[in-house]
Amino acid sequence: MKKLLAIPLMMFMMQAGYAQTTDAQLQKNRAFTGAVAKQRQYNAIYQLDKNDPKVIQKAIRNINNALNDPRLKGKLQIELVAFSQGTDALLKGSEYEEALKALIGRGVIVAQCRNTLEERKIPMEQLYDFVALVPSGNGELIIRQAEGWSVVKP
Repeated sequence: MKKLLAIPLMMFMMQAGYAQTTDAQLQKNRAFTGAVAKQRQYNAIYQLDKNDPKVIQKAIRNINNALNDPRLKGKLQIELVAFSQGTDALLKGSEYEEALKALIGRGVIVAQCRNTLEERKIPMEQLYDFVALVPSGNGELIIRQAEGWSVVKP
């Protein structure tokens, strides 16, 4: 019985909290324009470990959005590391060749995990010739995070 009474009481308290929101708080929230980029340099590594086209497209879109953010203009270094099933995006004949080249043209490092190639028995020649190679995708994430890089998994 106590549990049944607790639920309506909690709902009432939540509604009371919403009712106490002032116009000043709403206006302050509306005026917020995002964090100020005070640092000289920002670093992000994007993890690509899925071959789902929606995930790959999202990763590419997210990287471009970060590069286009006026607060980060000239202050951003990005790496895209592919491993596991994400490797499929870097294979010759994938639909992402031009998008990947465009990212590289904007200064993004596009790298592939060597461990994945060995585990999946994929010869280097099947990757686009512009792709960098790292010993381990997870190792790259660990090192970059320890160096202070933001790790992004779209």
